[in-house]
Amino acid sequence: MPLKAAPDDDATADAEAITRADIDLIQQILPHRYPFLMVDRVIDIDGTRAATGLKNVTMNEPHFLGHFPGQPIMPGVTIIEAMAQTAAVMVGCSLGLLRGDLLIYFMAIDNCKFRRKVVPGDQLVMEITTLRGRAGGKVWRFAGCATVDGELAAEAEFTAMMEGRGAK
Repeated sequence: MPLKAAPDDDATADAEAITRADIDLIQQILPHRYPFLMVDRVIDIDGTRAATGLKNVTMNEPHFLGHFPGQPIMPGVTIIEAMAQTAAVMVGCSLGLLRGDLLIYFMAIDNCKFRRKVVPGDQLVMEITTLRGRAGGKVWRFAGCATVDGELAAEAEFTAMMEGRGAK
């Protein structure tokens, strides 16, 4: 299913809302690139309220060289980063920020827990809910959980500042 371009004005926003994002659209929103782009697809975007992202975990990712040799495990911080990138894609799609000038900075990570290992071959499913944030606002707060095969792998609440490139 082809993705729609971001609406040009608020009048068409509801009719042409973006509800999915493939890797091409993700790269229009996020400044991240290999090896730090941690979300492959966003399969469900509900405005700025919620989103579900996917990360296919593969053995060729550079962190597996040292984490850990002979027993590769996805670092917990990269799981949280994948959740944050999913949140940024949700906000970027919903607000039409498709020029690649969105920068996202962590401000806080709270109530973070890791429940299971994530290893090559797993598909990480990240479910994100907005706790606080609005169009035009810089500071957003989210709750996220990451699962593999329906089993909880990680959960956290996180706060991020989002701003355009070059903003002070």
